[in-house]
Amino acid sequence: DLVGLGESKHVRLKTPFGDPSGDFVIGKKHGQEIVFIPRHGRHHTILPNRINYRANIWGLKKLGVTHVITISAVGSFREEIEPGSIIFIDQYLDRTKEPDNGTFFDEGIAVHVSFGDPVCPCMHRQLIAIAREQGVGFTESGSYVNIQGPAFSTRAESKLYRSWGMSVVGMTNMYEARLCREAELHFGTIAQVTDYDSWKEQVVDVPAIVANLEKSLVSAGKVVTGFIEKFPFPECSCDCGNALQAAVYSDVKLLSPALKERYSLLLAKYYP
Repeated sequence: DLVGLGESKHVRLKTPFGDPSGDFVIGKKHGQEIVFIPRHGRHHTILPNRINYRANIWGLKKLGVTHVITISAVGSFREEIEPGSIIFIDQYLDRTKEPDNGTFFDEGIAVHVSFGDPVCPCMHRQLIAIAREQGVGFTESGSYVNIQGPAFSTRAESKLYRSWGMSVVGMTNMYEARLCREAELHFGTIAQVTDYDSWKEQVVDVPAIVANLEKSLVSAGKVVTGFIEKFPFPECSCDCGNALQAAVYSDVKLLSPALKERYSLLLAKYYP
C-alpha cells in the first residue's frame, strides 16, 4: 500500500532459520521488481521480540533482493525531531536480549562482519537527496537505540538514552541492519517518529502513535517511490556487497555437509 505495487503475487518460503513473518509480496513499480515482507505479519500480530528476522532477511536474499529499505516507528529523544516527521538513521546502539536473531552464523563457524557504519552510505545519501527533491520534512542522520520491547521505555531509561546522545528509540532495526550486512545486502532505513518517548511528561499511547504514523507515512511513501523511480543508481564505493570477504575467521572447508548447505545462500561464493 505504501507505493502501490498494483498486480502482485504472494510467495511463501521455507528457510533454514524457520518461518518468515508471512508471505513475501512481489510486484512491480516503475519497471523495478519490488519484494515486501511485513515484519509484524500481515495483520500486525507479531511482537518485535518475536519476529524471525533471520528468516525474513534470508528470504529477501533468496528472492534476489540487493537493496533493502526498512520503515519503522520510533520515539524521539530530541525536541527538534518532531512526532509526525521522518529521520534517516545512520547509527545504532543494541540493548536487545535475543541472541538467536543476532547472526546467521550461530553454529560451526566464526564470522565477524565490519559494522562500524551499519547503514549503506550510498543508500543513505540517496534517500536524503530524494527527500530533499520531494520537499518532505526530515532529519538526515541520527542514532537509534534498539530496546527489547514490547513495552515502551521507563522514564528513567528514556532519560538515560537521551543523556547518551541518542536520537530515537525503537524495537526492530538493529537486527535487520546487522543481518543485512551479513547477507551482503545494501541497507537503508526510514524511521517514522511517533512520539517523544517517556522523557517528556506526557502519556505515550497507541492512538497517538497511530495518528503520527499516518502523518509520516505520506513522507515515507514519497521517498520510497522516488527511490524506486531512480533505481538503479551509479556504482557506489561501499563494501556492502562483499561484507563477508574478510569476515570469515573459520576454514569453510571444515563445515559439515549440513552446515555447508545451511549457509550456502550466504557463503557459497566463498566456498573453495
